[in-house]
Amino acid sequence: MKTKVSPSILSADFAYLAQDCKKVMDAGADMLHIDVMDGSFVPNISLGLPVVKSLRKASDAFFDVHLMIDKPHLYAKAFCDAGADLVSFHLESDSDVMETINIIKACGKQAGIVIKPGTPSAEVYPYLDKVDLVLVMSVEPGFGGQKFMPVAVDKIARIHGKAKEMGLDNLMIEVDGGINEQTGAMCRLAGANVLVAGSYVFGAEDVADAISKLKA
Repeated sequence: MKTKVSPSILSADFAYLAQDCKKVMDAGADMLHIDVMDGSFVPNISLGLPVVKSLRKASDAFFDVHLMIDKPHLYAKAFCDAGADLVSFHLESDSDVMETINIIKACGKQAGIVIKPGTPSAEVYPYLDKVDLVLVMSVEPGFGGQKFMPVAVDKIARIHGKAKEMGLDNLMIEVDGGINEQTGAMCRLAGANVLVAGSYVFGAEDVADAISKLKA
């Protein structure tokens, strides 16, 4: 599977959000990563349903929505209805994993499961054939601009190996946190095929070049 780039809109200029999102999509991004934080599951608050709904009116991009919230099963359908194409949620949340996956799938959307740096890769194995994407966090979720944690590389490799063993050739393995040209290459070699990058893309002088380097 070719490497896809999903720029995190947390690093966009929110005064010009639609324009910034169009800029990165026109420069070669494959989807937009939309982080939703509730101030409880993670120590930060970010955008919510109104922003996703409004941005959908201005963009036909694939919306890769990452729920960093306590009870994703209560909000998954609303985000699907607001325009998400894929909704991922944390294994460590308070929601039942299969119930949440089923809610997302019932909306006709793709489902993803996310693990924090401290969660062993093996904990997602029972769900690999139930989801479209596994997101490995390479920083503690909640804030952008953190330093990449190398432990993620081994976890990506383990998940990639297990997926291959199960014949899941179309599983997306995404990594988020501290991604740039160097860390992105490490993750690609380990088996990641979707790279989330915020400041590296939105802050680049040449956005197309930055995205190209992540895919190289």
